[in-house]
Amino acid sequence: MITAMADKPETDGIVLTEAQKKSRRQRSVAIALALGVLVLLFFAVTMVKGPAVLVRPM
Repeated sequence: MITAMADKPETDGIVLTEAQKKSRRQRSVAIALALGVLVLLFFAVTMVKGPAVLVRPM
C-alpha cells in the first residue's frame, strides 16, 4: 500500500547560510545569558529579603 505522501518528492526546506546560523547562535546565547541574569537577580532579591518574603498579611 502506497500513501499519497510517498509520491511527493521530499524538500530540504529552508537552508540557512553560515552567517544566519552564526547570528541565530549568538541570539540564542544572548537570550540564555539574559535569562540567567534574571534568575540570579530574582534569587538575590529573595535572599536579601530573607524569610520575611513569605510572611505577609492576607
